[in-house]
Amino acid sequence: MTHIQIRPFRAVSPTPSDASRVASVPYDVVNRDEAKMHASKNEESFMRVVRSEVDFEDDHSPYDDAVYAKARANYETLLESGAMQKDGEAGLYLYRQCMGEHQQVGLVACCHVDDYNNNLIKKHEHTRKVKEDDRTRHVLELNANAGPVFLTYRGQERIDDLITEEMIKRPMFHFVAEDGVTHTGWRVVNESALLDACQSIDVAYVADGHHRSASAARAANERKEANSNHSGDEEYNWFLAVLFPSTQLDILPYNRVVKDLNGLTPDALLEAMQSVGSVEKTSMPSPEHEGQCCVYLGKEHGWHLLTFDPSSIDKSDPVASLDVELLQTRVLTPMLGVGDPRSDTRIDFVGGIRGTDELEGRVDSGACAVAFSMYHTTIDQLLDVADAGLIMPPKSTWFEPKLRSGLFVHDLD
Repeated sequence: MTHIQIRPFRAVSPTPSDASRVASVPYDVVNRDEAKMHASKNEESFMRVVRSEVDFEDDHSPYDDAVYAKARANYETLLESGAMQKDGEAGLYLYRQCMGEHQQVGLVACCHVDDYNNNLIKKHEHTRKVKEDDRTRHVLELNANAGPVFLTYRGQERIDDLITEEMIKRPMFHFVAEDGVTHTGWRVVNESALLDACQSIDVAYVADGHHRSASAARAANERKEANSNHSGDEEYNWFLAVLFPSTQLDILPYNRVVKDLNGLTPDALLEAMQSVGSVEKTSMPSPEHEGQCCVYLGKEHGWHLLTFDPSSIDKSDPVASLDVELLQTRVLTPMLGVGDPRSDTRIDFVGGIRGTDELEGRVDSGACAVAFSMYHTTIDQLLDVADAGLIMPPKSTWFEPKLRSGLFVHDLD
């Protein structure tokens, strides 16, 4: 039976006393100002590695040669200072995150780029070339995967049982981050049993980290082309991943705001939306079911619940039946004139972690004219889209909690 390849690796990790200071949010969830703020808190922050432009003036291009060189220098500084150390032997690791009552535990290991290229590791998003180019250059200059790819798989009871047994042992690190999320890591002791159990994972899915996985594959190909003695077993053929069972994952909604009403009045938009479903006043800022979204048009109009006509939704189409696609094709494009959401500057996206107060604030401040509070995409919907070989609409899923960077690094040599 075909299964994805999983391999132990010599992790570079912070010491237990340094873990909370080294660990940083992922490179792609903060803008430049936010990244600089995170990095300013301490010299050991891994933000200085994943977003090394924070050490330059604000007008300095993040794609300048010096920025990538600085990332490498900052990584080496962490190693030289002893804040981060490379494991003496290859191993498997566990990474648990607790956010409120939610807990997820992933296997930290290396996956093979061939499985990514051959679609045993399935994707559901398009990547942007500029971001892919940047992260490929970052991997090659750093000679390491600085941030893990967030993978998921359909859960296996035997794997779950083995992981539970490992978590009663002494952890590598344990700390509560400033956002209240608790992070704990372990080195796996019963490695052979876990590797054997993982042979039941026939496919995996990129939940978060499409640019990181695409860049890892591109970097491996560049290293391959430069190596006349390439054998296929070199370390650069493997990339860093954390594999979580899909049953543990929590997807938050990815909400939408639009800057203007395309010449409509608020009342005219509400009337127009009645052509695609029912529209009613509500005190609830979030929908309770699929096939719905809540619409905010300011304090005077408040929140309205839009329920798309169920008889018009083709449930056999895993993409067309998504709420974000229903909203795009039936409201945003025909009524508000929003074009490609990847490039149209009139639309913006707000992760569900920010709550609906953020949506109200955007509209009440005048920065936006309307906000749409979405029902979250389910993990089963995501897997169905990937299994069908299709692409999710942009900004369909917001996973929480995010994987911290700097807790596990994979050197390519």
